[in-house]
Amino acid sequence: MKALRNAYRDRRKKKRDFRRLWITRINAAARMHGISYSKLTGQLKKANIELNRKMLAQLAILDPQAFAKVVETANAAE
Repeated sequence: MKALRNAYRDRRKKKRDFRRLWITRINAAARMHGISYSKLTGQLKKANIELNRKMLAQLAILDPQAFAKVVETANAAE
């Protein structure tokens, strides 16, 4: 019973943990470009760029040039 309860709880906790990880990665990459995470997300919304956190984090790690282009595009829409 206890194992089932822990598994149920941790399936939900895993989603929170990954969201925190993605936000941390995006924030670190954004700060390398001179902008904070919250300002980046606000500018992305203004520029109508609809990338979720998971995809932004993947871009930040695997393709920094593409992430830089996303940041430039978001800044230009300001």
